[in-house]
Amino acid sequence: MDVRSQMPPAAEAAARIVLRVPEAKLDAPTPCPGWDVRALINHLILWSARGEAAAHRLPITGPGEDHDFTAEPGWAGRYAEQVRKTAEAWQDPAAWEGNASLSGGEGMPAQFVGGILFGECVTHGWDLAVATGIEPVFPPEVLRVEWERLVPTVEMGREYGAFGAEVPVPEDAPLLDRIVGLSGRDPHWTP
Repeated sequence: MDVRSQMPPAAEAAARIVLRVPEAKLDAPTPCPGWDVRALINHLILWSARGEAAAHRLPITGPGEDHDFTAEPGWAGRYAEQVRKTAEAWQDPAAWEGNASLSGGEGMPAQFVGGILFGECVTHGWDLAVATGIEPVFPPEVLRVEWERLVPTVEMGREYGAFGAEVPVPEDAPLLDRIVGLSGRDPHWTP
């Protein structure tokens, strides 16, 4: 499993999805309970910026979770730029050593934090795509690495409320469907 090498293509895939989200769909529901498209995009923008700071071990600055980035012009382009910068920051091998923090607290193992950021590109990229009628396209190697990363960590994610109960998906289903199902989403979800 090489999350580090696959972060740039995962970030690029997520950026392509966000860049195609129509403003008219910002209030549309998503597969994430309680989150519309606007809330999900705000989540991605916020945590991507914090992910870059975490890679560099910088203090958390900027707006908090209540900030509406989508109220500002050019939000999609800013997300695309930020997620690419975050992926680039995690290309430094030192980013993966020791602990890193997305919240300014004590932190967690950097490999776990980097994995969270990687998984957000895939899972939340899928969430946004299906919520807005965009075809979710990820490179096969990104999906393989996300599957390998998700399988051993998903139960811990469920304990922290990051994932819902697994949605059963046939073993011969496309890998993206299996990832989505394992993370507690119905691969056939529609708005």
